[in-house]
Formats: sequence, structure tokens, C-alpha cells
Amino acid sequence: MRALTVVPLEAGSAAVRDVADPEPGPGEMLVEGVALGICGTDREITAGQYGWAPPGQDRLVLGHESLGRVRTAPAGSGFTSGDLVVGVVRRPDPEPCGACAHGEFDMCRNGRYTERGIKQIDGYGSELWTVETDYAVKLDPRLEQVGVLMEPATVVAKAWEQVEKVGARSWFRPERVLVTGAGPIGLLAALLGVQRGLEVHVLDLATKGPKPEAVDALGARYHAAGVEEATAHLQPDVIIEATGVSSVVFEAMASTAAYGIVCLTGVSPVGRKIAVDVGAANREIVLENDVVVGSVNANLSHYAAAAQALGNADVDWLSRLITRRVPLTDVAGALQARPGDIKVVVDLTA
Repeated sequence: MRALTVVPLEAGSAAVRDVADPEPGPGEMLVEGVALGICGTDREITAGQYGWAPPGQDRLVLGHESLGRVRTAPAGSGFTSGDLVVGVVRRPDPEPCGACAHGEFDMCRNGRYTERGIKQIDGYGSELWTVETDYAVKLDPRLEQVGVLMEPATVVAKAWEQVEKVGARSWFRPERVLVTGAGPIGLLAALLGVQRGLEVHVLDLATKGPKPEAVDALGARYHAAGVEEATAHLQPDVIIEATGVSSVVFEAMASTAAYGIVCLTGVSPVGRKIAVDVGAANREIVLENDVVVGSVNANLSHYAAAAQALGNADVDWLSRLITRRVPLTDVAGALQARPGDIKVVVDLTA
């Protein structure tokens, strides 16, 4: 079968190669790959910035944003041939920390977790893949064209869960949310905000094209300005930060209403220095009871929440987020970011 592979830490090594068909082990399903989402993590791995091959192998099968169709499943597993499924990304350490032992492997404390398509386990970027039934989630069949958005939706499902858990430390009734960044994470965060009945604002640099159009179609308000300008009269109760841009992160921390919550989901590059008045930031956070919390990855409960959110969403609106579909053979086209992209999807059947 064909698979999208890379030699970790070797830039320019991404290639579609023929590899052996996988054989499902006990408790595993055999799945026909339908589509694969491409994100910044995949581009960083193919640029040689990080990534870990499975033990004893030189190459890693890329891909963690999966979508597939079950070919075979163990009897009594709850899955049958033809089911639309996604595979969970992370696995807990075989000798788990406390968080992993309680099913919260997204909060792993010792760092010895593994991840499909990223760290020590082959990913989902192949014509066939296997997955443990305990780490697979069934999707509504009507999501066939957009189900590849499931993994990024789990990231924002967790982010919203973290916001709500932090808010529950006291009386908390948010009205307005600002999402910084209108990529897949930002737009899906906005979707979950709308589903919660909040007044949603989205900030990004684009002044035209699919991003502002998607925000308008969601019934939210789009801003193409700086954080300070956008929030001058807004005073959001919650900010979901999805850019990872250092200056935006620090502006967001200073831009919430009193007792505001900023949830950071974007991973910032290292080595870029900006001048920050740490004293002023500390003073504001303390005197206003503000909270800044980081959030990454997702556990099984977040996959369930994401499946429900996508199932309740307008499929036509979700389709707006997929701006390019490319065949598996077009590795370069899939991995190259282009102006106007929101989500690039690899067709594993083409």
C-alpha cells in the first residue's frame, strides 16, 4: 500500500512510499484510509524540526488528523464494516503517570506518551491503517466529507472544557468570547462558542476570502485589526488564542474583562524576542483575578465532545473550512501552505 512517510529530523525527506499492508492485532480494526488533514505540526516534522520514528525504524508514517472507513472489526467491538471512524492520536505511557492512569493522557506529566504520526507510532497517512477499538471514535455518516476536522475539533473541545473548569472556581457566566486566529482551530473554537450561545468575535489578518466569509456565515463578527483595537470596547470574558504569535499572546493576556480567562492553544516558535512589561502583566492578572491556561492534545472525552459538536454543526459551514483537497501523490502540494488556506486535506483514495 502507499503511505506518506518522513525521516524524522531530516528536512525534505517526505515521500509517498510503498509499505507493507498492516495486519490488525488483537482488539484492533483494519481501516481503509479516506482522508488526512495537514496541519502545522506535519509541516514542522517534514521540515526536520522534530518527530520520532517507531523503535527500530528509520521512517515514520505521517498523519494524525485521520478519517477512515472500517474494513474489519473484532466481534462485539461496537464497530462494523463500513463505519466512518477517526483514530485517537495519543497513547499513554505503558508505565503511566497519575494522569495517564486516569485516562487523561492529554495531561501526561512524565512525557513518555506516544502519538500516532508524531512520536514513535506510525500515523494515519496511508491507504490502510489499524487502530485499537478503544482508541477509535465512530462518526455520523453525514460527516463523510468533513469528518477529517474531528482531531482539530477535539483540541478546541478540550480548550473549552478547560475554560469552563477554570470558570467554575467562582460564579461564571461569560457572554463574549474573542478567538485570535481564523485557522481551523480558531474557526472551530468559534463554532463551539456559538453552540454555547455566546457572542463570538474572531480576529485575523485576512481582509477578504474564506476566513471572514466563514466567520460571517457562522453568525459571528470578524475583526481584521490588532487585539488592542478589537477589544477596546469589547471586553471579552474569554479569549481563545490560536495563533501562537508572541505579541498577540501578550496582548490577549491584557485584553479580557475582569476575571477573564485566556486559553492558549497556539504553539509559539522559540527564539523570537519581544519587549514585555512583565510587572504590568502580573499586576493586571492578580488585581483582576485573571487566568491564563495552556491547552494541548485531547483525551477520549474530548473526542466524544468533538463528535457531538460536529454532529450538531451545519455540514455546509464545516465544508468551508476545507479549502484544498489534494491526492496522496501530491506531497509537495499538500505540505506547502498557500495564501487563503484554512485546512488542506489529502485524499487517501486518489
